[in-house]
Amino acid sequence: MGSVCFFNTAKAWGGGEKWHFEVSKHMHEKGEEVMVFAHLQSVLFQKLKEAKIPCEGIRVTNLSFLNPIKHLQLKKRFKKGQYQCVVMNLSRDVKVAGPSAKKAGINRIIYRRGSAIPIKNNFLNRYLFKNIVTEVLANSEATKRTINENNRHLFPSEKISVIYNGIDVTKSAKASSIKNSQTPLIVNLGRLEYQKNQKFLVELAKLLVQRGLDFKMIIGGEGRLKDDLQTQIHQLGLEKKVLLKGFIEHPLDFIDQADIFVLPSFWEGFGYVLAEAALCKKPIVAFNVSSNPEVVLDQKTGYLVPNGNTAMFADKISELLSNKDKRAQMGKAGHEFVKQNFDKVKQLQKIESFLLNG
Repeated sequence: MGSVCFFNTAKAWGGGEKWHFEVSKHMHEKGEEVMVFAHLQSVLFQKLKEAKIPCEGIRVTNLSFLNPIKHLQLKKRFKKGQYQCVVMNLSRDVKVAGPSAKKAGINRIIYRRGSAIPIKNNFLNRYLFKNIVTEVLANSEATKRTINENNRHLFPSEKISVIYNGIDVTKSAKASSIKNSQTPLIVNLGRLEYQKNQKFLVELAKLLVQRGLDFKMIIGGEGRLKDDLQTQIHQLGLEKKVLLKGFIEHPLDFIDQADIFVLPSFWEGFGYVLAEAALCKKPIVAFNVSSNPEVVLDQKTGYLVPNGNTAMFADKISELLSNKDKRAQMGKAGHEFVKQNFDKVKQLQKIESFLLNG
């Protein structure tokens, strides 16, 4: 049995990088042979070195798949490692590492897909999924559906496996994080980017104010839309109602101060932050899109609202704010659901078995 190769050249730290780090760390600590190729200047590479996980630095750009020298270099590295499989997370990595792995004789070339965005039906993707990729590992049923959404013949559905991301269900917020204000708190956490749709939350806050509700909304996270959101808040006169808290180092502590957790994302491959909110026993209001119904049980652990329906979103928040028992009931149900379905230990074991045994 050969070792498992992970290939991820993203410079920034995100869900895919977290997945590669945690899975390789888990397998390495269990004595399995692993190797991780990561960008030399990436957060992932630094974390791998600090954790003493076998890794090699590499530089790959969006056009590296056109460079025959890069393909030759990767082929030599793959042959030297005698890997039984290679797992890639970025589409650009599939383009360059995939063909190189095949030329090196690696039998299992796995695309780990974590984004519920339909794959483009172009010539290059049709070639890669027909001739290079042997398996796809998706992080939700919603992500699995998007793979063949634009071309139902792109990849055999029986070769697409779904294993949810795991969350450490033994963790809890620090006691010091408990809020001391009587004002109900509506909390959101996520990158300040288009996908996460925080501009909707500012408009929602305006509607809640018009309805005379007592609340404060706290949005955690950094991103390119920070200035736009701050301008929107100012223009609507919501400075005392909506606060941008910036980067959040301890998500559970931040979420734990909430009375209600909200997520207006346009799509989620796997709503990890929803699982974190449920772990903190918070009722959730989110849009009924992509993988959200796999993490939030409508009417049981929270409410799923038709995409873009501001009035209904406000209705559900109003209902929860006026019913403390309902909030507690949904929070408890969400906590149990997460423990049963997304336990990190169990999910890592499933991933390990998939990578080693298929």
